[in-house]
Amino acid sequence: MAPYTAASLKAELNSKGWRLTPQRETILHVFQNLQGGSHLSAEELYNVLKQRGEPISLSTIYRSVKLMARMGILRELELAEGHKHYELNQPFPNHHHHLVCIQCNQTIEFKNDSILKQGIKQVEKEGFQLIDCQLTIHTICPEAIRMGWPSALPSNWSCSRAIAHSENGGQLH
Repeated sequence: MAPYTAASLKAELNSKGWRLTPQRETILHVFQNLQGGSHLSAEELYNVLKQRGEPISLSTIYRSVKLMARMGILRELELAEGHKHYELNQPFPNHHHHLVCIQCNQTIEFKNDSILKQGIKQVEKEGFQLIDCQLTIHTICPEAIRMGWPSALPSNWSCSRAIAHSENGGQLH
């Protein structure tokens, strides 16, 4: 799978009877320029675009990211926060998977070529076309375990790794 450009997105949309709107192109550019390891929810994307002065409604963003995920341009991720996040669907060898702490929402990306290879093998065996192959492993981080998860963990506890990461300007996810 090759990385998407505005021209390839336009061609694919046109082949399905849709068009490349300025809003879809803007959304694609945001994801293309995200720092590696970053994921955005629809609401976070809306806030990024709003800060840039882009007049794109939240409902347009929801429709666009859903469409781009169905097309395989974006990956729709079920992380721990209870809502979906999106990232560019990177071609091999940049394909990755996620470890997610269900207590503090810390997300760690990892690569494992055998997962993707097994997915490709199964897809080819059944005659399907691969759109995405992802493994999300829901975990408890070592700090939460040390603090007594689940019964002895204070209700107002925050993971120091998550706090340090956000204080350094990074995103937790």
